[in-house]
Amino acid sequence: MTSKRRLLTLSAAAALSLTGLSGPVTATASPKGATALTWGACPARSQAPRGTYCSTIKVPLDYAKPTGRQITLTLSMVGSRDAERTLVVNPGGPGQSGIEAAQPVWAAMSPEVSAKYSVVSFDPRGVGESSPVSCGDAGKLIKHPAPDYTPADAKAEQTRVAIARGVAERCATASGALLNSISTANAARDMDRVRAALGRSKLDYLGYSYGSKLGATYATLFPSHTGRMILDSVVDPDVTEYAATYEQDPALEQRTRQFFAWAARNDHAYHLGATEAKVSATWTAVRAKLRTTPASGRAGATELDDLLASSLYTDLSWPDMASTVADYRKGDPSSLVGTSEQLAAGAVNPAQLAYNCVDDSWPRNWKTWHDDTTAAAKKAPLFAWMYTWITAPCAFWKAPTAAPVKIGSVKVPPVLLLQSHDDPATPLIGAQRMRQALSGSRLVVAGGGNHGQYLFDGNACMDGYGNRYLLTGKLPAADATCKGTPSPTP
Repeated sequence: MTSKRRLLTLSAAAALSLTGLSGPVTATASPKGATALTWGACPARSQAPRGTYCSTIKVPLDYAKPTGRQITLTLSMVGSRDAERTLVVNPGGPGQSGIEAAQPVWAAMSPEVSAKYSVVSFDPRGVGESSPVSCGDAGKLIKHPAPDYTPADAKAEQTRVAIARGVAERCATASGALLNSISTANAARDMDRVRAALGRSKLDYLGYSYGSKLGATYATLFPSHTGRMILDSVVDPDVTEYAATYEQDPALEQRTRQFFAWAARNDHAYHLGATEAKVSATWTAVRAKLRTTPASGRAGATELDDLLASSLYTDLSWPDMASTVADYRKGDPSSLVGTSEQLAAGAVNPAQLAYNCVDDSWPRNWKTWHDDTTAAAKKAPLFAWMYTWITAPCAFWKAPTAAPVKIGSVKVPPVLLLQSHDDPATPLIGAQRMRQALSGSRLVVAGGGNHGQYLFDGNACMDGYGNRYLLTGKLPAADATCKGTPSPTP
């Protein structure tokens, strides 16, 4: 399913894997064959990395009225103007900026692949530099330290419901008619406009997490324009966003147990406990203390839960997470407080809500949410209510549900699917179902649970499958597996 929070951005993963990269990349004024685009400096506030060039195109706000109001998409590009092919990239979200993604993807490619491809990304409609939606001051509705995600009683639950309703109302007021146009189907239509502006007859594409849904939607709407496509950390095409949340909850619980077991194996460094059970007990004790006495008056038990969730998307985050708790227990809460405040600043992501709330219909009767989450919490007590509150504004969303696109409802060119076995954000069942929906595609599964495999997990086996496919266009003869990357050291 789509990641409900920007817990691990592609740029953050790139920073971990590309430390020490220096020198400008080979940037160009225009990819070969693209006459509709003029490339220049990127908007300063975009934080696009050095070596990135940007351009803009206009697309219809409403594709039912193609000559009506137009909105602006901002694109980024890195690579050679003489590259044989162009790889369009979406880093996930939904709601995550794409124009920052082109450079780390191109830089992480093998020399053989980067010699053949330029890389283009873009902020999807409603995001960043592409006619962004807004939720006004909705973030102010969420106070910190926040109350426990699991409501103590009916009154506490209704307080949270009121916040969700308020967020939805502020999003509608601040965004107006633009909110009605934010959907994955429209983002896919925009992507075909990008393909045409690049002068390409087919779209070569790499999509991570939510980007896999966007890519599969594009392939369904534009099968004749679909070229080489890699879908990485794959969204479940067969369930609604609402139902997918309940797939994610137990996967997060399993990943938490793996983190606790890792911390136990490294007890010499963190002193959180020598067994998984002892680490779990330490964690529970820290939560209890923070609930009654928040660190610096701001980071309480709920903020600790946020940090835990953010660390589960890649085990590269585990040393920092374990150190944060270890430092707090030794009397230094600075890391806990600082990281909590960073997450709190992004508590409301307007574009993410816009895509999630419009792509599917959501229950409008709060009792359905209450009953389903209460049941889910029996198996996933740490995360069931957390992910319900993250998506709860969708119960009160003011924009109509988009016309559904049934992924794989037409014959689609087969694609390459890459997935980790224990991915907590997009569980394996989703990749398996996508494999069935896109007939003839191939699924490669790596051990471990890191979210985002190709180029950024350091897995030579997975990178090899991606590289060979991009270079030759030939899929593996059959589905395959790779070993996972080694666990990090303290």
